[in-house]
Amino acid sequence: MARLNAVFVCASCGGETLKWQGQCPLCGEWNTLEQRQGSSTRTAAAPAVAVALSSGVRLASTAERLASGAGELDRVLGGGLVPGSVILLGGDPGIGKSTLLLQVAAHVAASKPVVYASGEESVAQVSQRAQRLGLVADGLGVVAETDLAPILSLAAERRAGLLVIDSIQTVQSGGAGAPPGAVSQLRECTAQLVRFAKTSGCAVVVIGHVTKEGTIAGPRMLEHLVDTVLYFESEAGSRFRIVRATKNRFGAVNELGFFAMTAAGLKEVRNPAAIFLARAPVPAPGSIVTVTRDGGRPLLIELQALVDAQSFAAPRRVAQGLDSNRLAMLLAAANRHASLSLQQHDVFVNVVGGIEIAETCWDLPVVIALASSLRECPLPAQLVAFGEIGLTGEVRPVPYGDERLREAQAQGFNRAIIPHGNAPRRAPPGLTVTAVSRIGEALEAAFAAPR
Repeated sequence: MARLNAVFVCASCGGETLKWQGQCPLCGEWNTLEQRQGSSTRTAAAPAVAVALSSGVRLASTAERLASGAGELDRVLGGGLVPGSVILLGGDPGIGKSTLLLQVAAHVAASKPVVYASGEESVAQVSQRAQRLGLVADGLGVVAETDLAPILSLAAERRAGLLVIDSIQTVQSGGAGAPPGAVSQLRECTAQLVRFAKTSGCAVVVIGHVTKEGTIAGPRMLEHLVDTVLYFESEAGSRFRIVRATKNRFGAVNELGFFAMTAAGLKEVRNPAAIFLARAPVPAPGSIVTVTRDGGRPLLIELQALVDAQSFAAPRRVAQGLDSNRLAMLLAAANRHASLSLQQHDVFVNVVGGIEIAETCWDLPVVIALASSLRECPLPAQLVAFGEIGLTGEVRPVPYGDERLREAQAQGFNRAIIPHGNAPRRAPPGLTVTAVSRIGEALEAAFAAPR
């Protein structure tokens, strides 16, 4: 007969210890250890069976991905939903996670049975949202349940091709012996979902709540267990949504998908340049377009710079969507090597559209935009620029220069100022490329262009 031993589980990190302590020895949190019962008996493990790598490759090639119905989401996933995979989707409350997955479930239900398990809404509420979105799917079964065992039994009985859990913080497993949302419950429920997906071939999508810092609530183990981790992002008051992959075993990480929230649900934005290039009808000083690369696609984004006379004792340096410390470095380099003196001016730089640029391609266009604002001289509307600036005043190349130029040409731009190291052997048709090596050369080329 199994002998039960008392163990103490930390409610913060999920760590276990045999003795109660005021402070968890693993994470350092106080008064988080809770007593649980564990069994001392061990069952004999079944012998492992090895499968030839070539056989595994043939099995993987026969498993076709499920189209989600949204090309942008399929792009982020690497081509669609992989049978037997587990996807974790996180995002702020009200951003549209349930709406997106209900649309995906309705699309998949046209070809395969789908189970949508909601622990936060009743079946009537989910049905009302489906009617509001105009979704009709006979193969979509909705269940309002928080116990994981009947949910998995229903999915196995229906031989579901897709199982949606909304959300992981509301479901519970009787074996964990803790309330829903506890660390032990999150770990146990996720592990059961992973086992179910791998053994049944059903794709599982799990919604996860996020903390005030923007990370998925619960132990980091959740992100390690699942195959793909997606984040739903949006700026406050904006109707545009961005889905970003931070982990993907079946595709590229940091891939982006763009959506717009409408009365009929989330609609994919196939041309993201329409979001970030809504420029003023008349060219204004301090505005320029750059080509950044976020994930696996180049994006054309408008940068705006404003230079104003100093109004306080110390000049202000404000950057939205850019690194403010790097902006201060660029101001010093421009002053030293291009005589662009802004010590007596407040400097404000903004990325239109609310996106953050993590790479250094914005160095050159920001310096050009600052000079444009200082001189009150508008730049050509069809001018694009990108490049990194060093402390010695040189303009350094950035990765994927040819792809950036092709994207600029496809969006109708006819002139580009780029680093000499990114100069192509043959420029795209209709695009005049000016390659520069120093900051001074870039400023001369920008303001020598005809208007």
